[in-house]
Amino acid sequence: MTNSPEASTPDSPTPASPPLTTEQPAAAPPAVLDEGTYEALIEPRSPQRLELDGTWHQISRNYLWVQVISQGLLILVVAAAVVVMVLAFGWLWPLIPGGILLVILIWTLAILPRQVRAIGYRLRENDLVFRKGILWQRIVAVPYGRMQLVDITHGPLDRGFGIAQLKLVTAAASTGVTIPGLTQGAAEQLRDTLIAVAESRRTGL
Repeated sequence: MTNSPEASTPDSPTPASPPLTTEQPAAAPPAVLDEGTYEALIEPRSPQRLELDGTWHQISRNYLWVQVISQGLLILVVAAAVVVMVLAFGWLWPLIPGGILLVILIWTLAILPRQVRAIGYRLRENDLVFRKGILWQRIVAVPYGRMQLVDITHGPLDRGFGIAQLKLVTAAASTGVTIPGLTQGAAEQLRDTLIAVAESRRTGL
């Protein structure tokens, strides 16, 4: 009697499970993390920039509108305060600091779209990597086993646009990370994923 092709032999190696890649903490990231986000990160043009290899998730497009509204309101408040002091009290000195502040705020508003599109995060095997910035790049890696608290916050304007920010608290305050502009679904999914992975790292599973 001959063995069928499907039958295993003593010398046949047992198929091994595929290794965990640096892109996946436990399983492939759910599609909810990329719903309503930008398609590609903006990188600095300098050849000495920090490389952004791997798969990066971005934040919600609505975060830009929240920041534009907030920044626009601040510009109006500063401009109104300067006008009141000049017309009502006859003071001219507020024109100098007020003008400088308005120039800074308007410049910040102009580069805001590029700044927002430079924010991203990446889920790797042992840590979460967060990056932001174009002129001043910042890339922070937070080990899953060091996470002590995952906090979701959102103000009235955030709720109106359906976004939230997720804060990762670790034992060292300098390694804490706040990811802004996540959709509500992405924030909740990311919170649950990080808590589950962090607990498994602490228990040694």
